[in-house]
Amino acid sequence: MIASVPAPAPIETPDVAALLAPQRIGPRDGEGKTCVVAMSGGVDSAVAALVMRERGYRVIGINLRLFSPDDADHRANPCCGIPAMDDARMTCARIGVPFYAINMEGEFREAVVQRFVDEYAAGRTPNPCLECNRHVKFRHLVERAKMLGADCLATGHYARVLRGDPAAGEPHRLLRAVDPRKDQSYVLYTMTQEQLGYIDFPLGGLHKTETRALARHFDLPVAEKAESQEICFVGKRSYADFVAARRPDVTRAGAIVDVAGETIGEHRGLVHHTVGQRRGLGIAAREPLFVIRLEPDHNRLVVGSRAEAAAREIALERVSLTSGFWPQDPFEAEAMVRYRGALAPATVELGPPQSASARVCFTGEGPIASPGQALVLYRGDEVLGGGTIAAVS
Repeated sequence: MIASVPAPAPIETPDVAALLAPQRIGPRDGEGKTCVVAMSGGVDSAVAALVMRERGYRVIGINLRLFSPDDADHRANPCCGIPAMDDARMTCARIGVPFYAINMEGEFREAVVQRFVDEYAAGRTPNPCLECNRHVKFRHLVERAKMLGADCLATGHYARVLRGDPAAGEPHRLLRAVDPRKDQSYVLYTMTQEQLGYIDFPLGGLHKTETRALARHFDLPVAEKAESQEICFVGKRSYADFVAARRPDVTRAGAIVDVAGETIGEHRGLVHHTVGQRRGLGIAAREPLFVIRLEPDHNRLVVGSRAEAAAREIALERVSLTSGFWPQDPFEAEAMVRYRGALAPATVELGPPQSASARVCFTGEGPIASPGQALVLYRGDEVLGGGTIAAVS
């Protein structure tokens, strides 16, 4: 007897009208306006372009050529190179909008790649996606969009902007996305009021599953494209290999010491370690050991317990506040030091306005933090601002 094969479960058809409602994607305010959309070749930016078209804008898709991968077919770096550009071009053809490619490798190399290498070599932990947003997408690309006469720039980031009236003292506000698993507000904290008034995040009111559903409904060529998890210019290599290829000096072996300075092991190069790391130290201990700091001047790796690694106070540099207002009095906020990390209650005391500095004191156990990381300040769903960690106590 042949066993019956159950019929496949029907694919649920999304309520496209509901997903494209103004409360989900923004108002249909695009008539007579032009929007430049940054097209990476992925599904998020593809749907962002689709959504802006549905809102009535004349859409122009722009792909940024930021980094030329070393592999001949450019497959190791899925969001850079020719395949990604072709995917973006095909998407624009499918939804009927013009497509342009812009070479920004020079700007990207200087502001992002070289900084990444130098920071890692100095024992710090940089965030290249944040620097790309700060220096390339929301600076150079905004300038290009305005040169084209565009009324706004849209990207596929998952975040929201609540428009205010700055002339009336009501600033624009940067908010988390509704999908907590995709929220990218952490890498957007450097946005200014001018940028918040010009840039649109049309996916901020959608969940990633809904973005996929829209891509499938409109038969976009990237609807099933896998999501890239790597840093674009590093690709499938390790950070250590990428940095070591450019700075061989960072692979020298050295001592692993405890907080008292006693040698308890040996590392094979500081570039292989980051603050907060617990595994891969090669040390047998009674309790888990965490990397507390890297000391490039002495080529030493300092480790300790979780309690010894937790930050009590953090000094920030390059501080920016999304409101553009610089409070004189200390204020309460929640601090995050890793993308999608845990929030920790803290008191923030800003330095003089010209200093772009701040001191963040944690009211409970603080996070494990490293110089070079971004510390981002939240109040509920709102991003207040943040800065680069200069020192950790």
